[in-house]
Amino acid sequence: MLLEVRGLDAGYGLAQALWDVSLDVAPGEVVAMVGPNGAGKTTLISCLAGLLQPWSGSVRFDGEDITKAPAHVRAELGIALAPEGRRVFPQMSVEDNLLMGAYNRRARRHRSASLAEVYERFPRLAERRHQPAGTLSGGEAQMLAIGRALMGRPKLLLMDEPSLGLAPVIVETMFDIIREISAAGVTILIVEQNVVDALELASRGYVLEEGRVVQAGPARELLDDPHLQRAYFGL
Repeated sequence: MLLEVRGLDAGYGLAQALWDVSLDVAPGEVVAMVGPNGAGKTTLISCLAGLLQPWSGSVRFDGEDITKAPAHVRAELGIALAPEGRRVFPQMSVEDNLLMGAYNRRARRHRSASLAEVYERFPRLAERRHQPAGTLSGGEAQMLAIGRALMGRPKLLLMDEPSLGLAPVIVETMFDIIREISAAGVTILIVEQNVVDALELASRGYVLEEGRVVQAGPARELLDDPHLQRAYFGL
């Protein structure tokens, strides 16, 4: 396994947000963690990216225990995050935002090639390379957040709610882009409220509710599950 999470408990102050969460991601997979708003998905991603230390449990990446490793070490090992809400640097140009994604030593060696690859994948960003990132539309800013993460040449791309706040037609484009990134060989863990699109994209899925994994299995089986259909699809 590329990523192995076992028994993760985490929270903020005295408020626990995750209880005994375990999951696996194999090389080359797209795995979806789906669930309602407030289920703990962003807390989980924060623990995996090194932005939040779990209370207990373990995280292994590519065979190495990274449970206590800070974010910059995880980036060096090959974990990149496209965060919820994009979080671009609005006053900086599109290109400078992208270059920020290639700050680790391994990625810096390939910075020019990575930039060319991102512009080829996202021609809109190439057109706007000198614009302040704050002038981009929501969809363009999401492309920038994903492109910035790809600049780190990740082995594992963590995606936190990539469809959040986007128009339906842009959401469809965004999931097509994620499929292309997966086809290029990048392993992806995506957390999403958009259950149908996320599970149609993924090979396997986990359902997170109130901080606990309540279901797991092949994505197609989860899509056909009566509980999920009642809870999320209104069927």
